[in-house]
Amino acid sequence: MDYQFMGHYFSNTQLIVAIVILAVVILVAVAAYIQYRRTRTQKLRSKFGSEYDRAIVTHGSTHKAEARLADRETRVEALKIRELGATERDRFVAEWHTVQSRFVDHPKAAVTEADDLVNSLLEVRGYPRANFEQRAADISVHYPRVMESYRVAHSIAVRPANVEATTEELRTAMIKYRAIFDDLIVEQKTVEVRTAA
Repeated sequence: MDYQFMGHYFSNTQLIVAIVILAVVILVAVAAYIQYRRTRTQKLRSKFGSEYDRAIVTHGSTHKAEARLADRETRVEALKIRELGATERDRFVAEWHTVQSRFVDHPKAAVTEADDLVNSLLEVRGYPRANFEQRAADISVHYPRVMESYRVAHSIAVRPANVEATTEELRTAMIKYRAIFDDLIVEQKTVEVRTAA
């Protein structure tokens, strides 16, 4: 029996072959898409670490989270992020030592100053002045490893005076700020070599 489609006649065999070919093409396309999604998921999970998991919780689905993380990458690529010059690096290191030395006598003030110093460092590097969540999202593209520390330290630094942080919490915040500061002050080339090794 012959079938007519758009003015052409097809035999049963031709129709079956066409259906099988179409099914194979659809299966290959679906498999390629699934592989693309897996590869993208692995790449983003590997790059963003705990920020990836946080994005899923925040946005409610893997698809939305991955889209937002990709948006972060695109946004940060458009920024003019730069390395510090040697003089700038030395100045920030000296300022850090000053802030750190104040911790013993004035722990709350030192933590607040550490937060301010990290913000100043970020601005000099080219990260725009923004609310904390936007800044954290921007930083997470190049420094995902320190994001949880940054969030914890910042939450302690900006805690209202009526919710006093304990000395131990302030010490924890200072340690976390030190780790963040160390990562931000190091030349990116050195960081890339270190993570590739």
